[in-house]
Amino acid sequence: MPRGQKSKLRAREKRRQAREGPGHLVAAQATVPEEEESHPSPSHVEDAPQSSPATETPGNPQVTGKVSTSTTAAAAAPNTKFNEGASNQMEEKPNASQAKDTTEQWRKGPVDKKVAMLVYYLLYKYQMKEPITKADMLRNVIQMYKNQFHEILRKASEHLELVFGLDVKEVDPNRNTYVLVNKLESSCDDKVNYNSGVPKTGLLMTVLGVIFTKGNCATEEQVWEVLNMMGLYDGIKNFIYGEPRKLITNDWVKEEYLEYRQVANSDPPRYEFLWGPRAYAETSKMKVLEFVAKIHDTVPTAFPVWYEEALKDEEERARARVVAKACTAAVASARGKAMASSFSCPK
Repeated sequence: MPRGQKSKLRAREKRRQAREGPGHLVAAQATVPEEEESHPSPSHVEDAPQSSPATETPGNPQVTGKVSTSTTAAAAAPNTKFNEGASNQMEEKPNASQAKDTTEQWRKGPVDKKVAMLVYYLLYKYQMKEPITKADMLRNVIQMYKNQFHEILRKASEHLELVFGLDVKEVDPNRNTYVLVNKLESSCDDKVNYNSGVPKTGLLMTVLGVIFTKGNCATEEQVWEVLNMMGLYDGIKNFIYGEPRKLITNDWVKEEYLEYRQVANSDPPRYEFLWGPRAYAETSKMKVLEFVAKIHDTVPTAFPVWYEEALKDEEERARARVVAKACTAAVASARGKAMASSFSCPK
């Protein structure tokens, strides 16, 4: 090959490496293909924080470009083997190849990039406790794709629910204002997510789902089997959830969302997970089953055994509320009579 042509090839290769170097390194560290990245610029998302993944802060979640991978993993892993009994209750469910197709669909097209950007934007608004309006979403994120607004919002809502455990609610149809609501009645994110800056309720709901579908008590191996399918591994820090073992065996145990105990008479020692008192107080078997069903792209009644158990739990909760209300009314009535008698004048 002539010397001049070799020089041109070397120069071209150096330019290619210079272009790919930093971006390729970031993509490799985040385990996200380069084509997935869609970092919102100030001109695209005016209200969102402007920083790079290297400067991540607690109040500044770096989820753009990574959301697609995490969401697909969260949705696909339980579909492959959320519970061995699921196949006996469901006639058909998505498999790993279908999950891969879902990933491919997410990666393609500008609309899908807008979905990722909207997830990032809504998370930022949630953390800043700022109001969310359709006008803001159209102006700052959707822009020229306003005809696809409802499709983009629907997909972003699904990802927010499955990954972060947040429901998108329209609070004022006339003004088109929205709010993100945590699936737990008393948001665990006030404490759990202080260090990471992003909600972790989606993962907690997944773990609670594993426990529920394993007979209300799941072994540590069973929980880790599902977490591994989601790309979460013992001792390996995740950019959303942090170190998984610390989260599920320490943080959530201290906050009483989970109970972590040694299996009776196990030698060598083995451990298992149960729901903690706060999980029972802030969610229910029916809500967790609804979450599991959504992961499987179906409805709770598709799992008749679990659905029947969840219905019984709802009935017991309803009876408990009636009894509690009756007790409260009785106490209030007794106090009222006591006060009335104390103020009555003797004849």
